[in-house]
Amino acid sequence: MGKVTVLALRVVIVTLLAGSVFVETVMVPLLAVDLEELDADLTHLRTPCLVIAVLGVTTVQVVLFCVWRLVTMVRRGTVFSPAAFRYVHGVIGAFVTASILLCVLAVLLAPGEAVSPGIVLLVCGAALALQGIALIVLILRMLLAQAVARDVEAAQLQAELSEVI
Repeated sequence: MGKVTVLALRVVIVTLLAGSVFVETVMVPLLAVDLEELDADLTHLRTPCLVIAVLGVTTVQVVLFCVWRLVTMVRRGTVFSPAAFRYVHGVIGAFVTASILLCVLAVLLAPGEAVSPGIVLLVCGAALALQGIALIVLILRMLLAQAVARDVEAAQLQAELSEVI
């Protein structure tokens, strides 16, 4: 990975992290004010929606942090090590958590006529898409595991060859 690519990715990650902090500190409180104006029969949705919003942004931050660490490992040439799995597991866990949060949101929004069924269906589709992304990252994790195994095998063969020479 080239220096320009790493720098560009880090700029994107920092920008997204700053945006996520803005969402947590400014937008969620504004959402809380807007949700105070809900009808009396919908006030039970206020707290769960705010919690889901904050936890959803947190899952984004976890993914960004893990990607930052993985990029650092790539830059140092240490990504093909068991330490990388911790960050890959963090990405998978964050996507699964985000998917579960969207499913919970769909369950909260489904009863009654406050939200149209199409919106609930869109939320469920987004949850399914997040599960798909988690599965893709899981497959990439399996490829990383194979690469780590090959790297260990190559190191062992190199050591044997060095002994022979």
